Amino acid sequence: MPYHPPQKILERYADVLVNFALGEGRGIRRGDVVLVRVSEAAKRLYAEVLKAVWKRGGHVIGQYAPDNEAWFRFDREFYTRATDKQLQFFPDKLLRGQVEQIDHVISIIADTDLKSLQGVPPQRMMVRGEAWKPYRDWMDEKENKGKFTWTVALCGTPAMAKEAGLSEREYWNQIIRACFLDSANPITRWRAVYEKIERYKRKLNKLEIGRLHVEGSDADLWITLGEKRVWKDGNGNNIPSFEIFTSPDWRGTEGWIRFNQPLYRYGNLIEGIELEFQKGKVVRCRARKNESVLKAMIVTSNADKVGEYSLTDRRFSRITKFMAETLFDENMGGPNGNTHIALGNAYHDCYRGDSSKVSKKKWKSLGFNNSSVHTDIISTAPRTVTAYLPSGKTKVIYKNGQFVL
Repeated sequence: MPYHPPQKILERYADVLVNFALGEGRGIRRGDVVLVRVSEAAKRLYAEVLKAVWKRGGHVIGQYAPDNEAWFRFDREFYTRATDKQLQFFPDKLLRGQVEQIDHVISIIADTDLKSLQGVPPQRMMVRGEAWKPYRDWMDEKENKGKFTWTVALCGTPAMAKEAGLSEREYWNQIIRACFLDSANPITRWRAVYEKIERYKRKLNKLEIGRLHVEGSDADLWITLGEKRVWKDGNGNNIPSFEIFTSPDWRGTEGWIRFNQPLYRYGNLIEGIELEFQKGKVVRCRARKNESVLKAMIVTSNADKVGEYSLTDRRFSRITKFMAETLFDENMGGPNGNTHIALGNAYHDCYRGDSSKVSKKKWKSLGFNNSSVHTDIISTAPRTVTAYLPSGKTKVIYKNGQFVL
């Protein structure tokens, strides 16, 4: 029999998403419009999210999709059958109106086939991503003006549990613990942990770091933060999120790095990723498995540059198992915490100032990367991160899986 979490857990989960994750910790307001993206496998959680939005006085636009099944894999069928024109089709009028209408988005991940796109030429997916980039740009523009918030969450499925090597109950227990759903009041717990994370974020932002040196048995990488940068935390954008991250000046990335965690991307499993950077660009990339998918992604416009650098303190994260999903794996705790970079698009909210007043030309001059890709690649290996300060002094900021500020 499939495992289903208790009703009370789903109610708490929906409460966290609607009344904490959205609105940067404040929840939605009466009259707000919430786009809810979900597939059939998450319908029980979807129902609770709808009820939570309605209870708060909001409006729902549902984007409800069928699951991939053995008899018809919807995403695979599209990519194998679509013509070039169909791959590049972008319903601009519909999506422009949607962006103008909505105030928030909740996206719920519930995969029923993590490898449905195996064997499909990855270039076809890159073309699709490039065609739909304006949609992401419009939402970013609205977010920069403080008029839009979003969150992403995970709903466990048998396929995801199997891929992670866990039972469905064990998989859901990781979700429940990570999101504090085992507490009578998860939102109170989230606010308490974010108070602790905020203390480290404030300390990082006071340092005015010039460069970071990431060292370990699998890394010797230099990252330049760049002008007008700030460190940010998840603040509800992902549930769960325990990371502190920034979007560095891509031009200052030098060195090499390996990743011990697999990457699920474009319906493929990529393992054993290694990257080498020179003058901010990936000049060499390798993967033990599905290297062709990795390389196809990297040749996409500006996907060969860093858009994010992130650190997770093991003391905050309650995730102890590999989950076969980046949302959780990039927030893994464990003995060494985790560090990760994202190739591709940068986050404009890592700008120190009013991002709504920054032109495209200015974003470019500041070294904020712009791409249709944003792919997080993760390592849980031991690493030491040293900050190089304007005074010429150095300070270790992260070691043994935790901040040492």
